[in-house]
Amino acid sequence: MAIPASVFNPPFNIVRLSHIVLTVTDLKASRDFYVDTLGLQVTAEDDRRIYLRAMEERGHHCLVLERGDIAVAQELGFKVTDEEQLDRAKHYFEKLELPAKWTEVPYQGRTLRTRDPQGIPLEFYAKMDRLPAIHQQYKLYKGVRPLRIDHFNCFSPSVLDAVRFYNSIGFRVTEYTATEDTDELWAAWMHRKGGVHDIAFTNGSGPRLHHVAFWVPTPLSIIDLLDVMATTGYVANIERGPGRHGISNAFFLYIRDPDGHRVEIYCSDYQTIDPDHEPIRWGLKDPQRQTLWGAPAPRSWFEEGSVFANTPIRAADLQATPIIAP
Repeated sequence: MAIPASVFNPPFNIVRLSHIVLTVTDLKASRDFYVDTLGLQVTAEDDRRIYLRAMEERGHHCLVLERGDIAVAQELGFKVTDEEQLDRAKHYFEKLELPAKWTEVPYQGRTLRTRDPQGIPLEFYAKMDRLPAIHQQYKLYKGVRPLRIDHFNCFSPSVLDAVRFYNSIGFRVTEYTATEDTDELWAAWMHRKGGVHDIAFTNGSGPRLHHVAFWVPTPLSIIDLLDVMATTGYVANIERGPGRHGISNAFFLYIRDPDGHRVEIYCSDYQTIDPDHEPIRWGLKDPQRQTLWGAPAPRSWFEEGSVFANTPIRAADLQATPIIAP
């Protein structure tokens, strides 16, 4: 499998992933989950939306919960370096004949709404309201003590097409999964900020959101969260883990919020800053690919995800089956 060469002078400069907007059907139930159980901090709220940030973040929000009749995923947000890069982004998406329009977003400056070629709704901005630092206010730490948003993972009907597009706007592949027999691309992890990934793509019907992940201090934070969830009515929301990924080397836990949106709790991956970082290849049938300790993921992990609002879904081009837990 030939991974596209990295593009070090992309058409516009993305700094990192920034935030996600999720529509939820019960704002109070979601608040109980994300604030009281996980430990994200409320920065603003009304009867329609709750804005949340993690403990190390200075930006106003990394997660927006928006009340609606149907639980769906909305925009995936990314920060660019400055206003000029925002103009360049608009020009680039217009050149590709993709939707690109300015929109007013609370607590953000000028914001560009668009979609990638597979239909994932995207949002780019250069400035967001800045808040005082709270990372040393230890009295606020609770739940799993989330420090920052870490990445998105999306089901893609063509992982190769997704990689080609995100490669063209400056994302670099760190690890990938290929089929053993035909060497076709089944999944890929791509970054801007110097970790293993800001966004990843997994083969499957889509586009759909697979999960959003939050970085936490240590694996012990995850163990503490499991104890809390087990004694506060959230046992059924624990989907997979805890464990250590083969891909990324990260310690992980997958849980589901009250509407079924999947959240990964994540720590301990590695740096990928060097421009000559070589992507790591994994075989689809390697039992250590999913979990270094060999435990396979459940079927729900490969089949269930959050639909993006107003986004058609199509079947995956590649028909290949990973190892699935019985």
